[in-house]
Amino acid sequence: MRRQAIDFKPLPYPQTPETAAAWFRKHGVCKAHWARYFGFERTVVEHLLRGKLKGNYGQSHEAAVKLGLKESV
Repeated sequence: MRRQAIDFKPLPYPQTPETAAAWFRKHGVCKAHWARYFGFERTVVEHLLRGKLKGNYGQSHEAAVKLGLKESV
């Protein structure tokens, strides 16, 4: 059986960590696969959704923008 290629999209802005986490559950998307698709570490995405990271700099900021938590500049 051949695996289907998945084309993930960034989440629409604005999101809260709670609504972003709910989006993953509603659409049945694995956060680890989503993070890997965009080149982020899984832990960065998890920490953003749990509120442990603010997403101010570097990879956490880029991930926050893709998650819809921050507006792109």
